[in-house]
Amino acid sequence: MAFPAATERSEATPVAIAVAPNGGRRTKADHPALPLSAAEIAATAAACLDAGACMIHVHVRDRDGRHLLDADAYRTAIARIRAAIGERVVIQITSEALGIYRAQEQMAVVRAVRPEAVSLALRELVPDAGHEPAFADFLSWLRTEDVIPQIILYSPEEAVRLAGLKARGLVPFQDVPVLYVLGRYAPGQKSSPSDLLPFLAPDMPRFAHWTVCAFGARENACVTAAALLGGHMRVGFENNLWQPDGSVAPDNAALVAGARGAVEACGLRAAAADELRRAWRNVI
Repeated sequence: MAFPAATERSEATPVAIAVAPNGGRRTKADHPALPLSAAEIAATAAACLDAGACMIHVHVRDRDGRHLLDADAYRTAIARIRAAIGERVVIQITSEALGIYRAQEQMAVVRAVRPEAVSLALRELVPDAGHEPAFADFLSWLRTEDVIPQIILYSPEEAVRLAGLKARGLVPFQDVPVLYVLGRYAPGQKSSPSDLLPFLAPDMPRFAHWTVCAFGARENACVTAAALLGGHMRVGFENNLWQPDGSVAPDNAALVAGARGAVEACGLRAAAADELRRAWRNVI
């Protein structure tokens, strides 16, 4: 198998470290430091900023701790984060369905919030060709409203499909940031750095700005491999509770600090929020 082509990286192209601190599945029974309320999410954002993160991926919950897509809840969380640390992190909301919401509802909450950035799972919003026109219209709205999309890709086949949509003019951006998910949501899931190779094979489409997230104690190894090959990093309790030595991380900031330490050990540096914003603007 041919090795994937690495992207040359220098001090001028720092590594963006995003934190996904809670997700929509885990609860405090999984870890007492999992942030659920707006105040807890804001405190986590501040701690992770200090540890080296430049972006926070935000999920909100209802009063019973269940996954929620709600404009008011998002506005409250965003306001608390901004009050705590201003513009020093990019705030990206999720549109994840989690088997609860339909594509129309997912897009509606984004339109209501008008966030700085949003993650979009291709398989959820475009499950078949019949959903393509609505997705294309939604992406056009994002461009008009200056909302940065990041497309979540769970398999190399989805990357090929996204490239096909773009080739047919359904993605109204020069390029679009993507998130490669290594592995899947399953009990005991453990990702490996080798899971990245199919996304970067020589015959695969190339995206100018790509990030990796992974499951289990090898999360740090997976995102470090991504950084060395020209990508960016997403870590946090959404997908992983463990440090590289197999011990339970005390909080999300510890995972961010571990990612930053790996970046710096490789002679690279962590990006600041404004650097990530500029990088995304250059892509789209």
